[in-house]
Amino acid sequence: MTSTPLKGSDRLTAGPLADGTATSVRPRLRRRGRSAPYWFLVPAVLLFAAFTVVPVGYAVWLSLHKVQVKGIGLGKGARQQVWNGIGNYTDVLNDSEFGHSVLRAFGYGLIVIPTMLGLALVFALMLDTPRARSAKFARLAIFLPYAVPGIIAALMWGFLYLPTVSPFYYILRELGLPQPDLFDGGNLYLSFANIAVWGGTGFNMIVIYTALRAIPQEIYEAARIDGASDLKIALRIKIPIVLPSLVLTFFFSVIATLQVFTEPMALQPLTNGLSSSWSPLMSIYDSAFLRSDIYGASATAVVLALATFVVSFALLRVSDRYTREDRA
Repeated sequence: MTSTPLKGSDRLTAGPLADGTATSVRPRLRRRGRSAPYWFLVPAVLLFAAFTVVPVGYAVWLSLHKVQVKGIGLGKGARQQVWNGIGNYTDVLNDSEFGHSVLRAFGYGLIVIPTMLGLALVFALMLDTPRARSAKFARLAIFLPYAVPGIIAALMWGFLYLPTVSPFYYILRELGLPQPDLFDGGNLYLSFANIAVWGGTGFNMIVIYTALRAIPQEIYEAARIDGASDLKIALRIKIPIVLPSLVLTFFFSVIATLQVFTEPMALQPLTNGLSSSWSPLMSIYDSAFLRSDIYGASATAVVLALATFVVSFALLRVSDRYTREDRA
């Protein structure tokens, strides 16, 4: 009996065993190929679990407990960790100071978000015009403040706010103009908002500008042939097309507003008019490290995280609904 030589594809699908039967190699290679992407995901999943899931789970576990003190709290066994259920959450929701910190963060966001995104959109539209000069230098100059660490930016602006060392106050004194106290009352919102706008406008501008550069130039050429000016092109073509990028930057800005911490924390040593719980994150820091109430701080952190999730989810649903209506 003569044997026919196997073709290249047959060699992958058939191979002799000891008993003369054949086995398939291709299904095994196919299974290995399908599982390969999951093996590449393993390091990321492990890191996410170790540095996100586990800390969050531990915070939730702490938020359900409290310390029970016996006697004067001295001696072995005088302080015990006991189950508290939703007691810490009840205290957080009934804490007026935490509610005031949320309202302060909300007022801060009303100033920061429209100003920052408005400037970012204007800068991106200006840089995307054909008449823009030195666009590369302008992009770098606008983005550069974002590269400055937040703590350094807050300290830098904080010293510029101090009347005794600020050159601005010296100029105002020499000109006989009023010298506002930027660390008092409502001026605090403007002081913090100025730092956030100065540092965040560049990042949002780059996001919007990147979306603008992805628009085909043929659309602009067709609009100019129809007699549209640069202003009409920006209002009727560019802004509607980059609306998803605006929504994305808006979500990021809302989350950053709820988590504002660096600016007030850095400026607090420079003034006596700034509360140690001015923002929600400062309230958490105050409970955990100044009052040693790690359990109450964990409950506050969980409440803030849930509030951030609910707000983000609601905004996404509203945005998705309007996007579907526009497509329809």
